[in-house]
Amino acid sequence: MQKKVFQLLVDNTAGVLSRISGLFSRRSYNIESITAGVTADPRYTRITIVTSGDDEILEQIEKQVAKLVDVRNIKELKPEESVYRELVLIKVKASAKERQSIISVADIFRAKIIDVSADSLIVELTGDQGKIDAFIGLLEGHEIMELARTGIAGLGRGMENVTYIES
Repeated sequence: MQKKVFQLLVDNTAGVLSRISGLFSRRSYNIESITAGVTADPRYTRITIVTSGDDEILEQIEKQVAKLVDVRNIKELKPEESVYRELVLIKVKASAKERQSIISVADIFRAKIIDVSADSLIVELTGDQGKIDAFIGLLEGHEIMELARTGIAGLGRGMENVTYIES
């Protein structure tokens, strides 16, 4: 099993995300993460999907998604040619005594403390999946109350990876 990141440019229409995720569920393909947002051109949405499978399954996924009516472009975002980022919000139980150790770890990772209450902190961190996993690992020993991860958003590096859609 290997993991691939696909970037789709799709028409910004109602139900497009549902149609794409429906294709995955009908064929029993796995979505590890999916993010979507409007592009600089409001007619289009950029969707980043992380999925896994063997070579044959991943090739089928790419072909099947490309056939959908709303999909204008699909390409693989290869790690060496792309930039990936993910956002995580983590609520950590923290007494006044524990706060400083959590803040110290957050500072090392350039994370932000975005909320403080009498018994918890909320930490915001942006980075690649490895950075986020490492940060979560260092919080071991502290009780994580809640955690929300956005999933990967990514873009290809340089101008040669820009997709232009003809009107």
